[in-house]
Amino acid sequence: MQLPTTDAFVHVSLLNGGSMTAEYHKLHAGEPADEFRMYNWVFFIFHKQQNQRLLWDLGMSSNKDDYTPVIANGPWTEARILGPRESLVDQIQRREDVTADEINTVIPSHAHFDHCRPIRHIFPNATAFFGPGTATHCSPGHLTDPSSQWDGRFFDPARATERWETLAGPWIPFGAFDRAMDLFGDGSFWVIQAPGHMPGNLCACARLENGEWVMLASDCCHSRALFDGTKEFGTFALPDGGGTFCLHMDVVAAKDTLARMRVMEKDLGVHIALAHDVSWMGEESDSVLLSLLDGEFREDMRGALARGEPV
Repeated sequence: MQLPTTDAFVHVSLLNGGSMTAEYHKLHAGEPADEFRMYNWVFFIFHKQQNQRLLWDLGMSSNKDDYTPVIANGPWTEARILGPRESLVDQIQRREDVTADEINTVIPSHAHFDHCRPIRHIFPNATAFFGPGTATHCSPGHLTDPSSQWDGRFFDPARATERWETLAGPWIPFGAFDRAMDLFGDGSFWVIQAPGHMPGNLCACARLENGEWVMLASDCCHSRALFDGTKEFGTFALPDGGGTFCLHMDVVAAKDTLARMRVMEKDLGVHIALAHDVSWMGEESDSVLLSLLDGEFREDMRGALARGEPV
């Protein structure tokens, strides 16, 4: 097993995607219901040769109108969701000298509210792309069904306002995974089907200029402890006798995806960046991942992690 041989590469920047409160027992089996601040990462991808500028995930917004009523009147309030202090548009402008209307593509790793929201008013020239199975699972969304958490501005067949498509492939093997798409056609950036968290869930793998590979693993799991296998997925009770719930819809498939990711790290040397993991930031243990941050954000995160505060 090996990764593709290529001289092509992309530039990757890690951006602040906001934060919310979460509870440990929802992530890890057997832990108390203690609150902590969960951070969220967004990635800017630049393919210079093809002049492609892409965002992987969108993070969270402090604007309640960015969400469906189910989310706005529930998790948005309960989890004290905060967008980043410096907006995504301003972060990209400052760090990359790229304006919002120069973003070509947005790929939400999946359709949950902390990764996906309407983009027309932020990135007017971008098209959103979702993994196969997302539309079937999320349609028609809240415009037709007000009780739906899924955003009808994307998924309502008759009333959608967003410009989006389902990634069409072709899907071929990549490393330990069976279904991956060579997005730019030169082996520099691969979008990977990663079953388990929800239908259509994706991760991605990017080759940097120095030859290192970074996996944008999003919500394939929510902590390094789960990735390492020292913790198990949590199952928790829903309010009002609604049964129990796990953050992963298909636990068997999610564990299989994690096993493949471990092969990518251990056997193929890929650096794993989970959407909510701060362990490598706090320990400053992975120089490749740390190179994706600029100095200002790195200093901000040092202070935020020490105090458990938003950034």
